[in-house]
Amino acid sequence: MPRENGASGDFRTSIGGQALIEGILMRGPKKQAIVVRTRDGLVTKVDSLKLLKDRYPIVGKPFIRGAVNFISSVSNGARALMFAADCVPADEGGEPSKFDRWLEKHIGAHRAEKALVALSAAIGVALSVGLFMLLPTFLAGFLGEVPGGAVVRNLIEGALRIAIFIAYLWLATRLREMRRVWEYHGAEHKTISCYEKGLELNVENVRVQSRLHPRCGTSFMFIVMIVSILVFSVARWSNIWMRVALRILLLPVVVAVSYEIIKWAGRRDNMATRCISAPGKALQRLTTREPDDSMIEVAIEAMRLVIPDSPGDDRW
Repeated sequence: MPRENGASGDFRTSIGGQALIEGILMRGPKKQAIVVRTRDGLVTKVDSLKLLKDRYPIVGKPFIRGAVNFISSVSNGARALMFAADCVPADEGGEPSKFDRWLEKHIGAHRAEKALVALSAAIGVALSVGLFMLLPTFLAGFLGEVPGGAVVRNLIEGALRIAIFIAYLWLATRLREMRRVWEYHGAEHKTISCYEKGLELNVENVRVQSRLHPRCGTSFMFIVMIVSILVFSVARWSNIWMRVALRILLLPVVVAVSYEIIKWAGRRDNMATRCISAPGKALQRLTTREPDDSMIEVAIEAMRLVIPDSPGDDRW
């Protein structure tokens, strides 16, 4: 199934500390679907995709589309959570925060929703960049002079980046609330694999599929870690603030190159692509779990809603 990397996803969160919401965001070539499980059954929302590359073809070109799609996927995830929150009955959702009420009062409900989506996306990107890109740079800066100079320092920084990423995933698996997120993640992968094999989308067929998939966001993030070691090697300034600034400036290049690698690997099945996908699949053993049938039903519904009408439009 052709999904832009990271655009599909799964979520579970609480509203007002009370009601739990969970579901799946699935993106196809023409449509995007959000399916939320509530106490009354499945609630769905389907939108036709209005891709920026349709208006500005240049953003769909290789080594440009990666950064654009990454930002789009973060924004789509925030919108999915907003829609899921709207599915919670008023008597379960708790009171709006003071910040929410302030936004609605000053800019209106519709603009407030857009502002919250933008703010959520910005915070998500900032936390990811800070934790996985900038923190390793600061930690490596405490080493002082190292034998081998900038090259060795960059390798140490890259090793720290990978270690922090793996530690973050491992710690996330310790949280009880995250277990169902990983199970929904597994349901998403299994359903996509079932569709890509041309099998009928039903619980029995999906259940037996692998929960590991080469075009997973976890795999993408690991590729980003490896590519960053190569790209950041051009930044050899000893001043830590110059290195931080260059990391930020070069980040779109890292994302762009990583996107092209995972897109290429997703289209082929050979020794090279299997080697590229192997580390990410290994990490997916942390970020996926075997789902129950109710989760598979959510994933199947999300998939059915985005399957294109014309055969061949679903090529990755």
